[in-house]
Amino acid sequence: MPETTVTEPLAPLTPDAVISAFNYLHVVKADDAEAASGFAAAEPRMPALLVDIATRIVIPVTALPGPDTDTACADTFALEALGRVFLNTLSTWERTGPDAAEGIARAVIGFAAEILTEDHETVADILHQLEAVGMGQALAAHSDPRARLTTVQPSQGRHSASGDRIAP
Repeated sequence: MPETTVTEPLAPLTPDAVISAFNYLHVVKADDAEAASGFAAAEPRMPALLVDIATRIVIPVTALPGPDTDTACADTFALEALGRVFLNTLSTWERTGPDAAEGIARAVIGFAAEILTEDHETVADILHQLEAVGMGQALAAHSDPRARLTTVQPSQGRHSASGDRIAP
């Protein structure tokens, strides 16, 4: 089992990519097949965008604690491994083509429903919070010419890839 978590540098998303991916997630969540089809047709890279969004969500939630933390246990290693398996599965699915977008979106929505929601929250609330964080990161990365990579850091609790707490 790994003893430390490796952070993965991700190219920053553009604001348009964040908007496209989250609009698609919202319409799939609402079971609006016609709108989902339109969004998917307008963005042929939708499966890849959704896997990128999933990576930015899953890694901070399932990552092992840092080396200076004494909280790692067998469950922590299992959660980290499940996160990697989930993302690898989505990546494999993405390579099957544009028709994979809906299934990937439903998997991301399912992850949000089962892992990220708390007592009084809905999946829609979580998606809006994640979208706001993603848009903030995209705007910051594309307004600063020195910004080239976003690093997904392990965290305790629910935090964005930049380390911001995702508030209920």
